[in-house]
Amino acid sequence: MEDLRRMAFLSIGRGCGFAGLAILCVMIGLTFDPLIAVRSGAVLMTLSTMVLLLKARQALTQDVRRTEMWILLEEGRRPAPEHAQWAGATVLRDAYLWFAQYAAGLSVLLWTAALAISLSQRL
Repeated sequence: MEDLRRMAFLSIGRGCGFAGLAILCVMIGLTFDPLIAVRSGAVLMTLSTMVLLLKARQALTQDVRRTEMWILLEEGRRPAPEHAQWAGATVLRDAYLWFAQYAAGLSVLLWTAALAISLSQRL
């Protein structure tokens, strides 16, 4: 079970890292206007949170043998077939929800920064 958890976090973490890098690149590209840069980051991070929540919901119904987590596991480390679907789906859902929680926190932080920038420009 611990191997499943580690591979799920590795797989989902890698995807979230690439999404975060893309969001950061968009924000850097828009630094000519800090408010637009932060707002676009907030919108994209909120979208990422929603995608992670949808993936967490789908994790319980998808075939776990067709996931990157399953491919990353060595043949001898995979759970028994009668427990594989339940264990894999549960671990994937937990990992998606863990990353969604942190993405939501970052999106709140970005929305707060956008509000602060907007208020400071009005003064």
